[in-house]
Amino acid sequence: MDEKLFFKKLNNLCTSKDVFYFLSSLEAMSDTMAAGALQRISEVEVDDNGLKNPALLENEVFRVLCFQFEFESSKLSNTGLLKALQALVKLRIDPQSMLMTSLISESQERLGRGRLAAEHLCSLGESLLELEGPSCATLEQIVNHMQERDFRRWSPREIAMVYRILQVTVREGKQCQNLLNRLNSVTFHRVSQLSPNFTSVILNSLVVLRQTRAVLLVTALCKHSVKHVPYFTDHELVNVLEAFLYFGQNLQVFTEALEKHIPESILTMHPQTISKVMHYCCKKMILSKPIFDAVAEGFISNADRLTTDQIAAYIIPFGTLNYLPPSASSLFRKLEGVLHTRLRHFQSHTLLNLLHSCVLIQRYPINFLPKIFSPYFLQKLQAQPPGLNRAVMSQLTQLFLTVTLECPFYEGPKLLSKYQVKACPMLHSSPDVHLFKRVKTGLLYLLKKRIYFASEVSTPYFYVVDIEIKLDEEGLVLPAAQVEEVHRRIALCVDGQNRFCAHSHNLLGEEAIKQRHLQLLGYEVVQIPFFEIESLENTRKMADYLHKKIFPCTYGLSD
Repeated sequence: MDEKLFFKKLNNLCTSKDVFYFLSSLEAMSDTMAAGALQRISEVEVDDNGLKNPALLENEVFRVLCFQFEFESSKLSNTGLLKALQALVKLRIDPQSMLMTSLISESQERLGRGRLAAEHLCSLGESLLELEGPSCATLEQIVNHMQERDFRRWSPREIAMVYRILQVTVREGKQCQNLLNRLNSVTFHRVSQLSPNFTSVILNSLVVLRQTRAVLLVTALCKHSVKHVPYFTDHELVNVLEAFLYFGQNLQVFTEALEKHIPESILTMHPQTISKVMHYCCKKMILSKPIFDAVAEGFISNADRLTTDQIAAYIIPFGTLNYLPPSASSLFRKLEGVLHTRLRHFQSHTLLNLLHSCVLIQRYPINFLPKIFSPYFLQKLQAQPPGLNRAVMSQLTQLFLTVTLECPFYEGPKLLSKYQVKACPMLHSSPDVHLFKRVKTGLLYLLKKRIYFASEVSTPYFYVVDIEIKLDEEGLVLPAAQVEEVHRRIALCVDGQNRFCAHSHNLLGEEAIKQRHLQLLGYEVVQIPFFEIESLENTRKMADYLHKKIFPCTYGLSD
């Protein structure tokens, strides 16, 4: 039969039984046709769980095909040899069998003689990766042969395979950087042809190979990935998200694609993929209400099937980005139920991070705080990395401050003073230097003298106030150094973009709790957000704005 007609008929067959019946009707076929038949059998009979019907390996037609490949390997074409090897690897044929040994030996011999073209090098590399993993010595030999080839005519599949092989043989890419530079350059011009799988594979390889200088290629791949978001498998999407994080890519259209895809797929998506999506949003400070609302609903439905790390990954971003979804009451009721039944299964640092994130959004884990403040739990925290470092002790201190200020009815154990810190090293707490300078200049213009306000004031209560102004009983401004007759304290919070979610006016959780606690500690909190003052053109306008904001009762009155 003509090969073109053979493959047309073969590709329309959907079971191994149909393939065997079709093959038995033929008088003869080439080795490439026989290899194609094996590939078709592997396509219809192998899924993510392996071989659907192991009995097919005993089929007479299948055994005859294998017999010919085993005893006539030296007579096979390169295409027939390597396609057969690929198919048999996928069918999980024993690597130690005479059949597989014969095919691998013949492939390695041809590789040594330099008789394999680009597509054959890639096929052999793929098979050996599946069979022997990254430790296979022949993979380096394949890489050496690739050094001599021109990639410009290679197919997207072959390019992706080269990246996969380099990823496991080279790791950081230093030994083969010249080869990678050529490959990166060729790939850049082929990005539009890449499938979802190849896009994900190449991005993952660029991360592993630390190709931080391949900026044009990475940017093109990330933009290209946007249209593939609905079609990525869970594993592929995780690779793409990791690449966006590693290379610092920020694309609003990518977020929009996720916002459309995640709510539609939340009930079928693997929990680890959802965890990675939430980790991505948290790291990028992206408060996406469609994603967070969908994840909240997914948690309510599936929390009992999640691991403790996945539970934390789902919930912590809500606190970090200071967001309560519409289903908040059901969400935290479900979380409380899960904690009651599985509390002892949580790693100590994971539990602390989880409960700390809850208080950021005024969800108080009162029933679990006695455990957190117990000497036994604190010893466990100290014994496990990162131990009781300053960040961990800050979380403990903030938890204790929260129950003291916001939960006066709490009567459980207190946090011992040796575990408390005096000042809070919050991740995004440092004021924006440029913004801070403009506000201080405006205040100086308004108050006339620098002695009337203090900046970056450490309070006895854990928090650092950006700017503090003291007033007496009549509302007159006192020198900042004065400690007597202070009737009111005003805390100016100079909130730059780093204290808000990305592209949003929503304060991050750590800043929201700080301002809430300062109020409870007796401060009058005045927020100076970047979006209110960035358009003020000069110092006079800044002073006018600050006057209206800090002293609204006297604003507009004549001197």
